Amino acid sequence: MELRTLRYFVAVAEELHFGRAATRLHMSQPPLSRAIKQLEADVGALLFVRSPAGVTLTPVGTVLLDEARALLDHADRVRVRVSAAAGVATITIGILGDGTDPGVARLAADFSRHHPGIDIRVRDTDLTDPTCGLRAGLVDVALTRAPFDVTALTVRALRTDPVGVVLRADDPLARRDGLPLAELSERHWFQFPQGTDPVWQSYWNGGRPREGPVVRTVQECLQAVLWNGTVGLAPLGHDLPAELAVVPLTDMPPSRVVAVWNEGDTNPLIRSFIEIATSAYRR
Repeated sequence: MELRTLRYFVAVAEELHFGRAATRLHMSQPPLSRAIKQLEADVGALLFVRSPAGVTLTPVGTVLLDEARALLDHADRVRVRVSAAAGVATITIGILGDGTDPGVARLAADFSRHHPGIDIRVRDTDLTDPTCGLRAGLVDVALTRAPFDVTALTVRALRTDPVGVVLRADDPLARRDGLPLAELSERHWFQFPQGTDPVWQSYWNGGRPREGPVVRTVQECLQAVLWNGTVGLAPLGHDLPAELAVVPLTDMPPSRVVAVWNEGDTNPLIRSFIEIATSAYRR
């Protein structure tokens, strides 16, 4: 069994869907399906039960999944140890947003356990650069939110969160169970500084040009709402001060938590980070 084929198998087993697994692996579906069929032929048993809705693991597939994960983890550790011997045992992680996210906490624990002794550096960034300094070479990999310009970048989606509008608690709209974007069209919205990724700015402005104060950090956004009644957007599920409320937006596309790295970067620590992150955010 080749490690590459085992990675294909693990992706399908975790996604339980060939199409999603192919997207995750950055390949088309037909060669992925052929690789899995060849693996089943090598094993001598079916690994998946296929249906129009997706796939489920067979008992043999369940056993292979545990073994494949262990083999791939060991292979990654070998690569990391070799890299460490070559003097490159450092990874810098850029984080945008709420560092108390339980997904981040699980990822930090899992990554540290898999890679003891690795020098892990963290760069906490503001809202002006959704890539957390990736393009500037300040970080190796970023935990951030899409959408943004992904030219020359590779993106792995980790989780999807619905988005709400942050309002003062005494705002009449704060008592609503849900709001369409159209009801906020006359409000001031926060803006990012000139030169910020336009895809990123457009998303947090609800898809159209707005007017309002310029902010750089989450705290500045919240203060703009509190002091000026500015419209702010935020993923649901985050704690807010008692003076603020969040109302779900009924027609706002969800926000995706993603891991992103430079296209073509072959650093084995990054590949290991991505796989561990994918698992951590599924729990």
